[in-house]
Amino acid sequence: MRTLRTWHQMWLHRRKIALLTQRQTEPDRRRARPPTPEWTAEPGTGPGRSPAYVHHGSCVLAGPRRRPIGRDEARRLLADGVPACRRCRPDNRLAFLDPGA
Repeated sequence: MRTLRTWHQMWLHRRKIALLTQRQTEPDRRRARPPTPEWTAEPGTGPGRSPAYVHHGSCVLAGPRRRPIGRDEARRLLADGVPACRRCRPDNRLAFLDPGA
């Protein structure tokens, strides 16, 4: 019985150490998260895989395969005919006027 009691105390002690270590590393993981990009491009699915949509960085409709892009590249993609997301409207935020309109 003493052996079981000793083993149980050791197990509880190890578990407590593991939980404390996990709590200490959690804030580091949150800090290490990369910042949200200002603009993103969602790639298409075809062989050429040209961008399918341009999104604002915080858009919830942007797919998981999105890649961060800069302001100038977002304007260039919109000028090249890549459609803007209808929810976050990056063309309005960039004050982009469609040259074909």
